Amino acid sequence: MATARFGCRAISRAFTHAFQRRRAPCLLHELGKRSYVASKVQLEDLYRSRKDAAEAEVASPDQNPEAIFANNELSLSQVEVYGFDYDYTLATYTPDLHKLIFSLGKEALVNRLKYPGEILQLEYDSDFAVRGLHYDVRKGLLMKIDQFHNIQLGTVYRGLSPVADEEVKALYEGTHIPVENMNTFYGSGRMHQMVDLFALPEVTLISMVTEYFIKNNISYDPEYVFYDIRNAVQAIHSSGILHQAIVRGLDRYLCRDKCHEVKLLLEKLAGEGKKLFLITNSGFPFIDVGMEYMVGQDWQELFDIVIVNARKPKFFKEGYRPFRVYNTEIEAPEWGRVTQLRKGVVYHQGNLHELQKMTGWYGPKVLYFGDHVYSDLIDPSLRFGWRTGAIIPELETEVCKQNSPVYKSSVRWLIALQHLIDEMQHQNSEESKDMIKAWLAERSELRVFTKSLFNPHFGSLFRTYHNPTYFFRRLARFADIYTSNLTNLLRYSTDYTFYPHRILLPHEPSLYTARVAERTSTHAERTNTHADRSSANSELH
Repeated sequence: MATARFGCRAISRAFTHAFQRRRAPCLLHELGKRSYVASKVQLEDLYRSRKDAAEAEVASPDQNPEAIFANNELSLSQVEVYGFDYDYTLATYTPDLHKLIFSLGKEALVNRLKYPGEILQLEYDSDFAVRGLHYDVRKGLLMKIDQFHNIQLGTVYRGLSPVADEEVKALYEGTHIPVENMNTFYGSGRMHQMVDLFALPEVTLISMVTEYFIKNNISYDPEYVFYDIRNAVQAIHSSGILHQAIVRGLDRYLCRDKCHEVKLLLEKLAGEGKKLFLITNSGFPFIDVGMEYMVGQDWQELFDIVIVNARKPKFFKEGYRPFRVYNTEIEAPEWGRVTQLRKGVVYHQGNLHELQKMTGWYGPKVLYFGDHVYSDLIDPSLRFGWRTGAIIPELETEVCKQNSPVYKSSVRWLIALQHLIDEMQHQNSEESKDMIKAWLAERSELRVFTKSLFNPHFGSLFRTYHNPTYFFRRLARFADIYTSNLTNLLRYSTDYTFYPHRILLPHEPSLYTARVAERTSTHAERTNTHADRSSANSELH
């Protein structure tokens, strides 16, 4: 063991010496030593050098907003069966759908639950919330939480008004949310997570109604308001009111430009011998109209199995609800026992255990796509070994924003500045401490600015200031791949392999430090050379 440790130290020293020999002597070499005490002038020089290096750094290439991204290696050549959810997976909706849900929700509050009539005047704000936020049902606060269950300060709202950081820390005795207060995998609990896209108009309505009560000095219980609005919005779905409104306005609510691509994708997969199935919580009359609009009257011929009213996530979790044949003529399920699943027949409810038993579709040869991380992906992934794909419509917009030059340059400098603070935080002179404080303040400004480029209230769906969000943590765990739209799959062959990026672990060496150090060293050499030449010219004259 001692020999092994000695060998590691020897290798480390050899690497360090070799690295230092390659670098020209400069101020950075001394400042890089954490025990070195630097003067204010030296810190200023280092700051300028790092900033120049960050500005000179070649911008990272743009990401394709319509690409498919991998959390886990996935070879499509091994996939024999493709499964799909309907809403926000096969069917792509326009922003008008959220306005419709918001409008129907506030009407239900006023007409059924007798909320103040002025609430009908509220207008939907599509730019307020992002998906994946948590709502504290008891405290009536909306917030973003990172993968470590920490609240991101600056993203906590009561109604439409931000809550001061100090109040947040007092309310939660810090910023950490204990695991017992977090929601379950299926979205229930005191810290209710707004997971699916239908939750956006719901949480916006909750926030606006809360704001109305606060501004009008109306006493309210946050828990009552939450469940009143949640139940009202859920009733819009379960009663069929929402589906009827969508059917009456397919041209308005379905993205026409994606309809033809859906047909092409299904025809491509079926034409290459892949088995296709549909599992949706929606009823057959609703999806029949939508699929006919997108694909044509013969859309069922492309699917080997069609399952409606599936009751996900119970469809995946429970093994006792039997399949029933759905009679499309009388629009009702039949009573006969189902012992096999046949193409051309529509099935009602059922469960995954019976689906696998009757089809033989087990494990990694199945790839299932859905938009809801919990209802669609968690159980197929964890319990049954299916491969999973998440549809995240917001991804396309976020990638476009992160491709912008202002975002890229801001993040480059933010990373460089944070490295600089990390290296020099040991400084103990008063003027050096003041400079570090100034750098920390600049870092805070940069973090707020980059956050605002995505959403001024809550920032990116996928990231807090530096950590992945709680939403992305779940997405990364339960989705092998993710993309903005199902039809992006058309851009890939059926033998394509998706490879995830190698993730840099904290203890692994980063190329960033060496790259920036090299640029800083070069800058310092040029500065010193220029100074030497100026000095020489002065002496000559």
